[in-house]
Amino acid sequence: MTTEFARVGRVVPGMPTSDGAGVRLTRLIGTPQLPQLDPFLMLDEFGTDRAEDYLAGFPDHPHRGFETVTYMLDGRMRHRDNKGNEGVLVPGSVQWMTAGRGLVHSEMPEQEEGRMRGFQLWVNLPARLKMTEPRYQEFAPEKIPVVRPADGVEVKVVAGRVGDVQGPIDQPATEPVYLDVALAAGAAWEHVLPEGHNAFACVFEGRVSVGAGGQGRELAAPTLAVLDGGPAVRLQATAAEPARVLLVAGRPLGEPVARHGPFVMNTQQELVQAFQDYQAGRF
Repeated sequence: MTTEFARVGRVVPGMPTSDGAGVRLTRLIGTPQLPQLDPFLMLDEFGTDRAEDYLAGFPDHPHRGFETVTYMLDGRMRHRDNKGNEGVLVPGSVQWMTAGRGLVHSEMPEQEEGRMRGFQLWVNLPARLKMTEPRYQEFAPEKIPVVRPADGVEVKVVAGRVGDVQGPIDQPATEPVYLDVALAAGAAWEHVLPEGHNAFACVFEGRVSVGAGGQGRELAAPTLAVLDGGPAVRLQATAAEPARVLLVAGRPLGEPVARHGPFVMNTQQELVQAFQDYQAGRF
C-alpha cells in the first residue's frame, strides 16, 4: 500500500500587524487570505531585536471558548491570570492554555533588551468543551522530547507522535500535532500525519521544499503552506542553508464559529453572553 503525499494547496505570506499594547508581529492565520483552518483560528509569529516592538506586551485581556498555544524561541515572557496562575516562559518552552469558560490574563516581557521571538497559535474547542474549567499545560524546554529521525533532521515533539516518541500535550478533542522541524542544508524528512487532519507547514527560517517528487514547492520564510492531499508530508531544506519549519495538524471540528475579538463561540447569542459575563466579572 502506497502512502499518498500531501501537496501545497495554498501559500499564505505573513501579514504585518500589531496586537496587545502595540506588539509588532506577523499574522499567518486569521487574515483575509486565510481567516481560519479548522480547528486553527489564528497563528502569529513575533520576532524582533527592537525592545520598543515588544516592551508594551499584552496587558490584561479575556478569553473564552478556545485554546492559546505559546511557543517561545527567544526571550522571556511572564504570564499571569485572574485565577492566581503565574509563570515565566523561557526559550524553548511551551504553554498550552485552555481558556474554556473564561479567564483574564496578561503576557508581559521579562526583559528590556535583546531578542524576543516565538509563535502563538489559537486552537478552537468543540461546543461541549467551550465552558469547561480553564487549565494550563506548561512545559519547560527539557520536558519537550527531541528526536533525530534522519540525517540532518531534529524534531521537537510538542504534540503528536514521531516514531515511538509522544509529545507532552494532551488534547483528545482535536488530537493536535505540533512539531518544530530543524533541517540541515539539503536534509529531507518524511512524516505521516493522522488521516483526516487539517495541516499546515510554516517555514520560519531558510527555504524548504514542501511536497514529494515533481509536486515539491519551495517556500521561503516567513510563509505558511496549507497542505492538501494525503497524510504523508515531505520537507527538504535547500542545499544552500539550514531551515526550520513548524508542522502542525489537528482534527477539524466542523462546527459553526461565532467569533469576536477574544471570544470564540458557536452562536451570536453565546458571544453576547460572553461579553455580558466578562463585564459582570463572572470570568
